[in-house]
Amino acid sequence: MIRIDHWNAIDETSIEENFVRASGPGGQNVNKVSSAVELRFDLARAEGLAPDTRERLVRLAGRRLSREGVIVIQANRFRTQERNRADAMERLIELVRQAAERPVTRRATRPTLASKVRRLDAKRVRSTNKAMRRTPVRDE
Repeated sequence: MIRIDHWNAIDETSIEENFVRASGPGGQNVNKVSSAVELRFDLARAEGLAPDTRERLVRLAGRRLSREGVIVIQANRFRTQERNRADAMERLIELVRQAAERPVTRRATRPTLASKVRRLDAKRVRSTNKAMRRTPVRDE
């Protein structure tokens, strides 16, 4: 179990890693070595996640979430398989950590009297400036 916080943990049995050939730098070595990592986290059957964290994780995952409920993270930033594995795992943990944070609920507040007065004063000044730009009205 990979502990995220007091209520959430990732079960390592729900994580699967596949190694594929990466595009990008690496010279001739890139054609021979499978250094890119495709990490698959089965969210649908994962144990240890709070229900509200699971809901937020579905929203945060976006297009990385498949129809089967599997989060797929691809890591091919580095040349070595070990660094790509670590990178994919860090990205998954960070995603779950973000989902574990409860959003702050907004409390409705009313504007103070001073802020209302400031707003009206600013409107009056702006109106005066614009009125001064108008062409004067002629009395004939």
